[in-house]
Amino acid sequence: MFEKSTWIRLPRNVVVGHDVLSETVAVVDDLHLEGRPLLVTSPTPRKLAAEPIAADFRERGIEPAIVTVEEASFDAVETVLETAEAEDVSYLMGVGGGKAIDIAKMATDHLNAGFISVPTAASHDGIVSNRGSVPDGDTRHSVAAEPPLAVIADTGILANAPWELTTAGCADIISNYTAVMDWRLAHRLKNVEYSEYAAALAEMTAEILVGNADMIKPGLEDSAWIVTKALVSSGVAMSIASSSRPASGAEHLFSHQLDRLAPGAALHGHQVGVGAIMIAYLHGGERGIWVDIRDALASIDAPTTAAELDIDDETVIEALTTCHAIRDRYTILGDGMDERAAREVATKTGVIE
Repeated sequence: MFEKSTWIRLPRNVVVGHDVLSETVAVVDDLHLEGRPLLVTSPTPRKLAAEPIAADFRERGIEPAIVTVEEASFDAVETVLETAEAEDVSYLMGVGGGKAIDIAKMATDHLNAGFISVPTAASHDGIVSNRGSVPDGDTRHSVAAEPPLAVIADTGILANAPWELTTAGCADIISNYTAVMDWRLAHRLKNVEYSEYAAALAEMTAEILVGNADMIKPGLEDSAWIVTKALVSSGVAMSIASSSRPASGAEHLFSHQLDRLAPGAALHGHQVGVGAIMIAYLHGGERGIWVDIRDALASIDAPTTAAELDIDDETVIEALTTCHAIRDRYTILGDGMDERAAREVATKTGVIE
């Protein structure tokens, strides 16, 4: 008897384009959300997006609560929860970059309330996914969280975000290539649950960015449009899979280990991009894909070497040889690489000299 079942939770509305920030209240009405919202934001996005959204609500006679977070942490999640209870809010909006959105979605999961994602930088696929990532000491926790009911991505704001944040988002998406390779490998060797649909969507998203890399330019709303749609697709793939597997493999383990060994040296997306070059090589250079990944990253000014990450060669080798132990997730790294093998792959791909 067939007994398999799944429950996929996806955004009801994804609003992307020029000046769509002004449509926030209309999106809330379309979702039939009532009561007072809590806007979770950070300092720069507060001025850029949260205050204009709050002003639009005030015109409707609604006074939003606003909480500004300085860093992503479990303490920040607690602060949001306390504010939500004290201000008697009905739903949350994450307005900003990765930290504001992740904190808002994690708090929403505890509150069992609605959540709307309003990204101000196209820096990661967490704007849509049902996962939250928060650092804790020398490690980073990726936990299940509330996916957004809606995403409002204003390409005018996104196009004017710091260019390095956009290139980090691109690199994060391009790394889907190796995440899916690892997922298929884990399915074949360890019988890990696998979704052909989610894998195909994640892989197609990476292909779109690699194929359009020469169109990704600073300050262009067309570029912000392409990147944001790719980030949305990647987040949807994770929701379909009920796992971060479609977008997180050995390249993410490598990045997480770099966070421990060289905290703050480089952006997450840039680290996983460099990791993806090496992991694709380990997979046998499938269709020469590691070269395509490297060239696409280079064309958008994303790092392709340890030096461009501002991380020394020995730290890269240490991360490669130890990152397999970070979490119980089977990847091409298996039970680990020895130093000689790590140095060979890093050298042959040009990541180190």
